[in-house]
Amino acid sequence: MYKIVNGEKITLTTEEENKYNARVKEWEDTKTQRQLKKIKQERLERLLATDYMANSDVAMPDYIKTWRQTLRDLPQNNTTESQYDTLLARDSDGKLTNSVWTQPTS
Repeated sequence: MYKIVNGEKITLTTEEENKYNARVKEWEDTKTQRQLKKIKQERLERLLATDYMANSDVAMPDYIKTWRQTLRDLPQNNTTESQYDTLLARDSDGKLTNSVWTQPTS
């Protein structure tokens, strides 16, 4: 391996290569934790956006109650890396594509 310093290729020392490999391994080993954190953040944003419907003077429609419960159940109903990948898939515009993220209208 090598690094670029001032436009020049410099071969990594064994110690530098080992440190680099350790950082890469740590990054790969924590992928599911990072994904779960992102899922929880996306879920929280959507729950917060509909919290006003939980006020006593607003009638929350059943379909919103069901959707909010689905959002709250995401962590326990999705536990694998492939399920996380599916939940976090994005289109070419960067928008989440899984239907669970879309607030229903009826």
